[in-house]
Amino acid sequence: MMKAMRVCLAVAVLGLGCEAACLGADNVPPDGFVALFNGKDLTGWKGLVASPPVRAKMSPQQLAEAQAKADEKMRAHWMVEDGVLVFDGKGDNLCTVKDYGDFELLVDWKILPKGDSGIYLRGSPQVQIWDYNFNPVGSGGLYNNQKHPSRPLKCADKPIGQWNTFRIKMVGEKVTVWLNGELVVDNVVMENYWERDKPIYPTGPIELQNHGNTLYFKNIYLREIPR
Repeated sequence: MMKAMRVCLAVAVLGLGCEAACLGADNVPPDGFVALFNGKDLTGWKGLVASPPVRAKMSPQQLAEAQAKADEKMRAHWMVEDGVLVFDGKGDNLCTVKDYGDFELLVDWKILPKGDSGIYLRGSPQVQIWDYNFNPVGSGGLYNNQKHPSRPLKCADKPIGQWNTFRIKMVGEKVTVWLNGELVVDNVVMENYWERDKPIYPTGPIELQNHGNTLYFKNIYLREIPR
């Protein structure tokens, strides 16, 4: 069993088409990764407080008060069901408590018809998730880029209602994305959506984006890359 898990991880790291689920039990990280979601509760996650520039202007007391309100709202709309992180479509983004710099991220996601979401990197939007029946370019692109490529190289989405797997690697300003083992973003600069005249922030949280519809996530694993 352990040999099979190691072989499957090697395939995934090479981007050759192995879903995170094949690494073993759900929400149990492969070697070298940590689980951001434990499959049981929302430990390690918090609610969204404004944008990075707005948060930076808050006093510690203002931020703490805003965070308490955001956490209360978060717990009303993000929940865990049978080892799956479920969003009911009525709240805000879910954010990691910890900030990250350079990293490799694995995450399984599933949406319903007309679903729309994304993964924020360092608190910035986003690696796109949406229904390819309405957006034939497919998921995985850096949707908010204006100067650098924003579309994925191909549509690699699975049919709506099935689990998809992202492997996202971010080093410096550059992002590479594999969707279901297919390369869809190849070392592209991610632009700063919040402050267009500045490069992407050096650190920030991972966020699961709210876009007003039901979402499902599991097997969220991260490996920090030393600078």
